[in-house]
Amino acid sequence: MSVVQLSEVTKTYGRHRAVSDLSLAVPAGSLYGFIGPNGSGKTTTIRMILRIIHPDSGSINVLGNNLASAANDELGYLPEERGLYKKLTVKRMLHYYAALKGIGAADARSAVTHWLDRFQLSEWGNKKIETLSKGMSQKVQFIACIVARPKLLILDEPFSGLDPVNTETIRSSILELREQGTTIIFSTHDMGVAEKMCDFIFMIYQGNKVLDGTLEQIKAQYGADSVHLRWDGPRSELNSIDEIERVVDMGSYQELQLRGDPQRVLHQLVAKGSVQLFEIAQPSLHDIFIRIAGPEAGSEPSSGSDTPDTIAGNSHSGAAS
Repeated sequence: MSVVQLSEVTKTYGRHRAVSDLSLAVPAGSLYGFIGPNGSGKTTTIRMILRIIHPDSGSINVLGNNLASAANDELGYLPEERGLYKKLTVKRMLHYYAALKGIGAADARSAVTHWLDRFQLSEWGNKKIETLSKGMSQKVQFIACIVARPKLLILDEPFSGLDPVNTETIRSSILELREQGTTIIFSTHDMGVAEKMCDFIFMIYQGNKVLDGTLEQIKAQYGADSVHLRWDGPRSELNSIDEIERVVDMGSYQELQLRGDPQRVLHQLVAKGSVQLFEIAQPSLHDIFIRIAGPEAGSEPSSGSDTPDTIAGNSHSGAAS
């Protein structure tokens, strides 16, 4: 069952086509990652799902409804641009948000108490929003979007600006909500987070869907053409080895994309330095992202469903690309 279904959706702004013939299905109870470079159409897609803007063509169904506001009370949204009523106290603001979603006073009190305690904010409940630190404010904003227990939760960069402790608290809460049946669309620029957390990953590039599937399905399309390398030789030498297509420098190690025999590469590396790690692997999501949208990628995304850059219409979604 799909909680969100987009069918051949297109949105243009003047001569710019922000989203082109996009079909997408988000399975119920999944954590669905949205990735893509800035300006790719990601935010436009989210705003169309939220009914903030409407497509020029195609259809959008959210929680079984295709009406403009039918699903609003069952949907929670955390925007990337945070905004709270600074003159209100924390509790009053959270009760206000719960009331907007049709939650009764008794249920709202219970939910607000639970989440303030969970996020260690109980002693701040009667303080005004303007007195909170940035991290506290971000936690309150997250509570505001989940206090009504939405069936569909859309999070735009939920970890932006958070320290590791607060990141872990929100991460565990997201997973808890998913376990309780909430469907979560999760937009992020952090490929490591997407790779570790998401059940499915969708990537949009230049308005077109270029990835859509599980991480295993996506990586399988690229094969094991990568090497994770730790090597004490001069990194400039890597570019002189013919079998190495591309080098992604991760700081403490390098991720190589190969076009030849890995053993020949290893032999040449050993001749020029000490190799601590040489692991043949599938490319990371970060590397796949760079291959599609990086400066060395082609100017136009691939449109064929059998190519590595496009995984569309998988059996999990039932969507046509």
